[in-house]
Amino acid sequence: MKEVILDAQARTAGSKGDLAVLRKSGKIPAIFYGKGIKSEAIAVNSKNFVSIMEANGANVIIDLNFKDGKKAVIVKFLDRDILTQHPIHIDFHAISLEDKIEVLVPVHIDGVADGVKNFGGVMEFIVREVKVEALPRNIPQKISIYVKALGIGQGITVADLPELDGVKYVQDSSTLIVHIIAVAVEEEKPETAAEGTTAAVQPEVISKGKKDKESEEAGKDAVASPDTAVGGTKK
Repeated sequence: MKEVILDAQARTAGSKGDLAVLRKSGKIPAIFYGKGIKSEAIAVNSKNFVSIMEANGANVIIDLNFKDGKKAVIVKFLDRDILTQHPIHIDFHAISLEDKIEVLVPVHIDGVADGVKNFGGVMEFIVREVKVEALPRNIPQKISIYVKALGIGQGITVADLPELDGVKYVQDSSTLIVHIIAVAVEEEKPETAAEGTTAAVQPEVISKGKKDKESEEAGKDAVASPDTAVGGTKK
C-alpha cells in the first residue's frame, strides 16, 4: 500500500458555526487518536485529502505531517454531507507499520456472469466489503472476483476469494458475496366463465319499468270507456 503525506494543523474544538467557517475556508475538521495517544483536534486541506482518497482508495496509509514530525494513520471513519457526499469530518487512527490491523476492503466484480448474459438471470451483490487482517503495507486497495463462469444458482463465498500475500480473511468463510438467481415469470390467468358472460346480461330494471308504465296507461283507458258507454245508454 502506497504511503502519502498530508499536512495537518492543530485546531481548537469549536461550535457548529466554527466548524462551518472552517469548511468554507477549504479545510476538513478531523480527530487524530490511537493507542496510548491523546486525541487531538486537527484540520486538513479538503482538496488534498479528496485527491488522496480518489487516487489510492479508502485504506491508504497517510503520513500526517505535524510540526513535530510525521505520524502514520489510516482513515477509520469518514463522515460525508448527505446531499453533496463531500467529506465533512474525518477520524484518523494512528497505526504502527509493524503491527497487523483489521480493515474492510472493497470487493470489485470483473466480467458478466454466464447465468446473467445467456440465461436471463440476475446477480445479487450481497457483501461489498470483506474484513481482512494484514500489515498496513500489505492491505490491498480492492479484492477482485471473476464471475464470468457463474450460472444460475451459483455464487462466490469468502472461501472462494483469491489468496493474497500477507493477507488473511477474518470474515466467516461461508459468507456469500455474490449469487446468480433466476427471474420468476408470472403466468397469465385465463378469464373465468363468469367474467366472459357478465357483459351479455341485460339489466331487467329497464324493460320492467317500461312495461309498468305501459300497463298504467292501459289501465287509465280502460277506466274511461265505461263512463262513455253509460252516457250513451241514458240518452
